[in-house]
Amino acid sequence: MNAIQDKRARILAAGTEVMLLKGYNGTGVQEITQSAGVPKGSFYHYFESKEDFAIQALHYYYTPRLERFAAALQAEDASPRERVLRFYRDLVGYFANQIEPSHQCFIGSLCHEKAGDSQPIGYAASAILNRSSQVLADCLAQARDAGELPADQDPQALGTFIGAAWEGALLRMKVDRQIAPLRVFIAQLERLLRP
Repeated sequence: MNAIQDKRARILAAGTEVMLLKGYNGTGVQEITQSAGVPKGSFYHYFESKEDFAIQALHYYYTPRLERFAAALQAEDASPRERVLRFYRDLVGYFANQIEPSHQCFIGSLCHEKAGDSQPIGYAASAILNRSSQVLADCLAQARDAGELPADQDPQALGTFIGAAWEGALLRMKVDRQIAPLRVFIAQLERLLRP
């Protein structure tokens, strides 16, 4: 990584963390650059605006997560249905091991603050959510083709529904400060993915 890429990556990493904790409206450009340890002018060398930064931060934050999601759902050591269930069970296990379960949903927070009045942020968030739904739908289509789901099941609609239900369960976990909503999610997912 050259110096230019390194500085941009530093700004993205530090600024994403600040924005994740304080939200879009609670984060200023100066706070982003201070956190990254770079002059304020550097910000505008790499990003057109705070809105542009938020869009790039979404991709920076979610690209590796989507890659891990895809790898988990493409693993060949389990059936497609079991790969989906294992992925979500592992996530629930991760949160269950926290003393006080919490989750900062960058895409959820950013959309809550800005998707209504920033079409570019809304489009970027939608593209990420659609990619996630597609990864899940592809695995669900394999499950259907393997006879693990009913033949008339629509993998696209089911993938979108599961993704939305998971986001809702995470929100409830954050509000309730307990793991129970994720356990309900898993129990219902197991029922939903019966053949």
